[in-house]
Amino acid sequence: MNKRIALLLGAALLFAGFAQAAEKPLIRIGARVFTEQTVLAEITAQYLRANGFDVRVTTGLGSSIARQAQETGQLDLMWEYTGVSLVSYNHIDERMPNAEATFARVKELDAKKDLIWLTPSKFSNTYALGLPKQVAEAYPQVNTISDLNQVLRDESQRKHLVALDTEFANRPDGLVGLKEMYDLKVGRANIRQMDAGLVYTAMHNNQVFAGLVYTTDGRLSAFNLKLLEDDKHYFPDYTAAPVVRKQVLDANPKLVGLLKPLAEQLDDETMRQLNAKVDVEHQNPTTVAAAFLREHPMPSEVQP
Repeated sequence: MNKRIALLLGAALLFAGFAQAAEKPLIRIGARVFTEQTVLAEITAQYLRANGFDVRVTTGLGSSIARQAQETGQLDLMWEYTGVSLVSYNHIDERMPNAEATFARVKELDAKKDLIWLTPSKFSNTYALGLPKQVAEAYPQVNTISDLNQVLRDESQRKHLVALDTEFANRPDGLVGLKEMYDLKVGRANIRQMDAGLVYTAMHNNQVFAGLVYTTDGRLSAFNLKLLEDDKHYFPDYTAAPVVRKQVLDANPKLVGLLKPLAEQLDDETMRQLNAKVDVEHQNPTTVAAAFLREHPMPSEVQP
């Protein structure tokens, strides 16, 4: 009899555990196919799990696929960039006067699609053109994109190569617009399209004259790459912020308070360091995320 009671008690406790686990609200996080997105998704996932959520992460998504998945309810949360939403998703070509205006505009536009922008981070991962160390040393007068364009004009016979990631080369806020604004003298013979990560490798190995980089990439410092000033202000602001589906936010309003201190911990230098740990030091994003959360304790509303 005692054995039977023990079994029944054990079964009851087991089912109670299942019930408790089932009560955890599910958050499905998406990440696009580059290091920073993977790191942000992993940090957010670990943080939310520690605060009582059941979290599932899908990484390696293209921009349009990720956005469509969130709009159709297949993903609940994404770290999104203001410039991407403004230009690529909402097809707004006008230039915003500053980062605050850009954020306010995309927040308004995406709210109509039931996608809510929460407190923004303190970093903007915008595009930039950069020079490898040897090129920068050989051409100290090149400090802006206009300076680069002048060299491309003056030395057109040398066929200087410019490395671009494939997505930028085909985006509405990408190569076509850049060429138009700067009257940039690069043709098909000058362009090398490749995976974003290989752009840095090509620059580090001095295989190209210039390349497209991201301003929070950890390889900028590690490879001694020189950023060029966007002197005509072509690239829009790309401040990152968590974007959550309205239905999910209505059901879990504490997400607003939880994600605010997390976003406020992330600035340009912090993201460069986190990205470098993965891309340069070859650490696992899961390990990098766990270390960040240990080093940056944040207030929580629900204890683990």
